[in-house]
Amino acid sequence: MNVTPLHLGSLHPIEQALTLALAFGPFVVLGIVVLVRRRQDLAEEHEQVEGQRER
Repeated sequence: MNVTPLHLGSLHPIEQALTLALAFGPFVVLGIVVLVRRRQDLAEEHEQVEGQRER
């Protein structure tokens, strides 16, 4: 008995979009979160430096 998987044909365009979103979406979200947190950290650091200069 041959156990090769049956090919179901090409994916529908919506299925292709969902596959790409599931494959790369988490990495895109992670990149956005990292960028936002870096900006927040740099802003906090800048405020601390400015606060020390005023003293």
